[in-house]
Amino acid sequence: MTSLRVIAALLTLMALTAESRAAGVTIGVVAPQEGTFASLGAQISAGAGFQIRQAGDTLVAVNETCQDNSGQAIADALIAAKVQIAIGFLCSETLEGALPKLKDANIPVITVSVRSRILMEDSLKNGWPLFRLGPQDSDEAARIIQIILQQWTASPIALVEDGTIHGRELTEAVRNALEENGLKPVFTDTYRPGQDQQVGLVRRLKRAGATKVFIGGDRNDVATIARDAEAENIQLDILGGDAMRAANQPLALMDGVRAVAIPEYALLPAAAASVEALRAAGTEPEGYVLPAAAAALIADQAVQAAAAEGKPVAEKLIGTQFDTPIGPVTFTPAHELAQNPYRLLEWRGGAFVPSADGTD
Repeated sequence: MTSLRVIAALLTLMALTAESRAAGVTIGVVAPQEGTFASLGAQISAGAGFQIRQAGDTLVAVNETCQDNSGQAIADALIAAKVQIAIGFLCSETLEGALPKLKDANIPVITVSVRSRILMEDSLKNGWPLFRLGPQDSDEAARIIQIILQQWTASPIALVEDGTIHGRELTEAVRNALEENGLKPVFTDTYRPGQDQQVGLVRRLKRAGATKVFIGGDRNDVATIARDAEAENIQLDILGGDAMRAANQPLALMDGVRAVAIPEYALLPAAAASVEALRAAGTEPEGYVLPAAAAALIADQAVQAAAAEGKPVAEKLIGTQFDTPIGPVTFTPAHELAQNPYRLLEWRGGAFVPSADGTD
């Protein structure tokens, strides 16, 4: 009789799992549908919608206004629709109000955009179910430091920045890491941004003997420095940060300039099948399209696994590797990406492509 009861229980569990799979997962997609961020919201909706249709799941679209005190109403809408997990969320203002209610309703959240360190600290302290698919504030500097320590330690290094808060803090993080490893730049400077030429700077770099230069500044300044170095016949290997992902104007960037930045996911091998399917459906895989598709895929697989094992969805999100259109994704116990999403890229033929000597 005992064995029969065990078999019956297993059959019941299998039936429930099959029923859950047939019904699919109900996924909330929170994104702006109007206003300043509507174009970004459309990217999230397109990517998530594509993946949700592929999986046979149910999409519940909720407009995100990004206004203060708007999060509670969004949480109420998600709860009323009986979503099992919610994705999207461009704005921290939304999450601050929504997360307490979503915690009580056991609805985990995957944001594709919000980078606030303070919000994540508050989430962990209060047990809010927030998971971040985008980078942490410190990821950019960490990858830049990794690249420099791996590839530049045998060369004279210069660090220059544009005087902005971000440029200064990023360059200071690099300088501190170099000093901790017993390395001293041969040249450091703060340049005046937005100038038509930077000949004086590149000549000072030559006099200092620098051959490798990290620039904490925007794309146009980097393009100007690279152009003037070539005009002066000064050989410089130039590396910038994520600010390099900007318009290639007014001065075009020269081939060979490198950047540590978030890659164009559509160019990665992991995205090939999704890119082909999206384009066949008339959707260009730009911006947040592929990250949103990845979030929807993770949401589906986590909810299905949780239902099969009788565990909370948030528990299945932690430590599980999900193979997605933006590459492998694993969330740490701190609800952050285990994989640093920044990569070493090189400008070639009008686009940033993965550098042959990059690290993942």
